[in-house]
Amino acid sequence: MECTVRGLQVVRRLGLATALVVGGMGVSPVHAAGSDVALPRSELLQRALAAYRRVESAGLLRRRLLTVIDYSLPSRERRLWVLDPAHLRVLFHEFVAHGRGSTTADDPDRAVRFGNEAASLRSSLGAFLTGNTYRGKHGQSLELIGLDPGVNDKARERRIVMHPADYVGAAFRATWGGRVGRSFGCPAIDPAVARPLIESIRDGSVVYVGGAAPRLARAERQ
Repeated sequence: MECTVRGLQVVRRLGLATALVVGGMGVSPVHAAGSDVALPRSELLQRALAAYRRVESAGLLRRRLLTVIDYSLPSRERRLWVLDPAHLRVLFHEFVAHGRGSTTADDPDRAVRFGNEAASLRSSLGAFLTGNTYRGKHGQSLELIGLDPGVNDKARERRIVMHPADYVGAAFRATWGGRVGRSFGCPAIDPAVARPLIESIRDGSVVYVGGAAPRLARAERQ
């Protein structure tokens, strides 16, 4: 999938970094249709759906799937969802890592700091478009294109990608009391599900990352 400079400029003009509100969608944080997996929290889901619609309106959407990451949750919880937004159906519900720079020394399980700068090792919030896959040092990896100026638009420069990592796998979680390890800022995922998940969302789907509500609001105002 080729994301043109013109396309990115269109998205930036749409102002994805501003507060996002879903109009007339009537989202309710109940269980996904035909599944016992709960959807993301209501406020985050509404923001994610609004970002999805804006990317769709800009003509950048190639794959009608929405990935939502909720970094307000600790890493010992499944906090990544891949959704069919048309039916609010959960396709994947998985563990995901946050960046080393996003934690404090006394609580590595929670992401509380977010950033966009090189070498910060922090996770970034906001809306992303998925790009190509490639074979990297971690295995099959997925490029992420940050769409929010000042919030995550340095993702490609920072090499923020989705990739498998052993420190998100079941063996690591069992050893460390359920929590996953930390990345250099990438949303790393369990190797056991990495290939089907990445293949499902590659080439033009939307990823939306949220944190604790107060920090998310500050980041979106930057």
